[in-house]
Amino acid sequence: MSMRGISLLYNSAKSNRLWQPAVRAMSTTSFARGIFLGELREQEIFPYPDVLSTDQKETISMMMDAGHAFFQNTNDGAANDTNEKIPEDQLDEMRELGMYGLMVPEEYGGMELTNTMYAKFGELTGEYDLGLGIHTGAHQSIGYKGILLYGTPEQKEKYLPRLASGEVFACFCLTEPSSGSDASSIKTRAELNDAGTHYVLNGAKIWISNGGIAEIFTVFAQVPTVDAKTGETKDKITAFIVERSFGGVSHGPPEKKMGIKCSNTAEVYYENVMVPVENVLGEIGGGFKVAMNILNNGRFGMGACLTGTMRMLIEKSVDHANTRKQFVSNLREYQGIQQKIAMMNLLCYANESMAYMLCGNMDRGAPEYQLEAAMSKIFASQAAWDVCDETIQILGGAGFMKDVGIERWMRDLRIFRIFEGTNDILKLFVALNGVQEVGKLFKKQGNMSTAIGILQKKFLGGGMGALKTKVHGDLNGSVKMLQADITKFHVATAEQVMKHKKGIIEQQVVLNRIADSAILLQSMAAVISRANLAAEKGDVSELALANAWCGESHQRITKLVADLQNPHLTKVDQATLDVGKMSLNSN
Repeated sequence: MSMRGISLLYNSAKSNRLWQPAVRAMSTTSFARGIFLGELREQEIFPYPDVLSTDQKETISMMMDAGHAFFQNTNDGAANDTNEKIPEDQLDEMRELGMYGLMVPEEYGGMELTNTMYAKFGELTGEYDLGLGIHTGAHQSIGYKGILLYGTPEQKEKYLPRLASGEVFACFCLTEPSSGSDASSIKTRAELNDAGTHYVLNGAKIWISNGGIAEIFTVFAQVPTVDAKTGETKDKITAFIVERSFGGVSHGPPEKKMGIKCSNTAEVYYENVMVPVENVLGEIGGGFKVAMNILNNGRFGMGACLTGTMRMLIEKSVDHANTRKQFVSNLREYQGIQQKIAMMNLLCYANESMAYMLCGNMDRGAPEYQLEAAMSKIFASQAAWDVCDETIQILGGAGFMKDVGIERWMRDLRIFRIFEGTNDILKLFVALNGVQEVGKLFKKQGNMSTAIGILQKKFLGGGMGALKTKVHGDLNGSVKMLQADITKFHVATAEQVMKHKKGIIEQQVVLNRIADSAILLQSMAAVISRANLAAEKGDVSELALANAWCGESHQRITKLVADLQNPHLTKVDQATLDVGKMSLNSN
C-alpha cells in the first residue's frame, strides 16, 4: 500500500473517532525560559510526551516501511550526489508516496501528519540521503509552511493541493547578498501600484533551496508602510506568495556546493513582478514575524532527521570496531574505542530526547517553543557532525575513502550548522532571550541590592526542593545534579547581567557560555524525562544512558559556570580577542 493510501486510512479513522489524540492544552511558558530564572518547570517536561495513539503508531510504522523500501530500492544517494540532481523517476515515486504533503490537511490532498509523525518519517532522509531531505524540507518545512501557518482559506485552497501533490515545488526566499543572519536588512522591495491592485516586486535572493525548480515562492520584501500612530512612512518587511507564472521571475544556474548536491540551490531574481494584493501572506508589515515563525516551526524536524543520520553512523562504527583487528585484539576491546562509541550513543540519545520532547510538546499544544527549537537545532547539527567525525576516525583510512561513503555524510552535514539560522546566531538568540528574562526579574525587584540578596538566599539555601513528580530511584542523582546546575547557572547568569547591564548584548564570549550551559540543561531534563517514562513502562535500559549523559553534562556545565564567574578568565578572553583584532587589522 502507498503512503497516501495509508494516510487515507489514518484520516478516515480519525474522522470516525476510532482513536483519541493523547494531547492536552498547555498554558505555561517554556522550560528553557525557566532555567534562566532558576526554575525547574516540571509541568513542561513531565511526563515525557507520548502523544501518538495506537492507530497513529501503526500508521507511522507502515509509512516507515514504505519509506525504507523507497530508499533501499529506488533512491541512490551516492548517485544523486555524483549527478547533483534527483532523477525524475525518483521524484515521481516520491509524489506517489505523498512525500510532498506530509503535514498538509487531508482536505487539500495532504497526509495531515502530526509534528511527531512528520519528525519520525524525517529520520529516513537522515539515514539515507540528506540532500533529498533538503529538497523535500525546503519545499514543505519552510517553502510553503507560511501558507499553512498564515494563509487565508482562499490561499490554502488555491495553492496547497498542487504543493501537497508535488505537482509544483515551493521555496523560501529570505537571504540576500547583503543580508544573511540580519534578515531585517533585506533590500528587495514591493510597492503598491497606482491602481492598488498589485505590488510591484523587485530584488534578488541568494542560496535558495529549490530556487531553480520552484513555481511557488514565499518572498520577503520591504514595503512602504504608514505608521498608524505617527503617520510616518517606513519600510517594513512583508511576506508574499509569488508565482513564477506572474512573469519577471528568473533564476541563476545551480550552485556548486560542498554537500547536499542533489538539492537545487540557486539565486532568484524578481524584476517588476506584478503580485496581486490578495497574495500578501499575513499582514502588511508583519513579514519579519512570518519569517521567524516559519523558521521556528520548521526547525523541530532537524533533530529527528539527524537522529537517523547518527544511528546509521554509529552502526557503521560498531560494525567496524567488532570486526577490525589491530595489535592482536578487535578494536572493540580498546577503551579509546569504547569511549568514542559511548559518547556517540550518548549524543544520539540526548539529541533524540530533545527532538521528540520538542515536537511532542508542540503536538500537546505548547504555546511557546522558540528557544527549545533553537536549542534542538544547535545541539543536533553539532552532535551529528561530531558523530560523523568520530566515525571517520574509528574507520581510519577506510573512512577517508569516497567509496566507503562516510565522506558524503560529512560534506552534507556541514551545512546544518549554517542554514535555518547559524548556530552562532541561534546561540545569541537563546542567551539574549534568557538574560532578558533575568533583566525583567531584576526590574520587578526594584533595586539591585534586593536582587543580589535574593540570589544569595537562593544559592546558599541549596536551591530547589524535591520534585513533585515521582521519578525512578536510579534517576535521583541526575535530578539532583540538574537542580543544582540550574541554580548555579541562574546565579552565574544573573551576575553577568548585573555586571554588564544592557552592555551584555556585546559580550558574545559570555553569551556563548550562557547558551552552551542552557542547552546542556535542556538536554539533561529531556533525557531524565524520557528515561523515566521508559522505566514506568518497564524498560530500565535507558536509565544508564540518561545518567551517563547527565554526568557528562554536569561536568561541562560546572566548567562553563566556573568560567563565567572567574574574573581572571575575563583577562584571558580579552587577550584572545586582542589577537583576533590584531589579525583582522593586519589586512
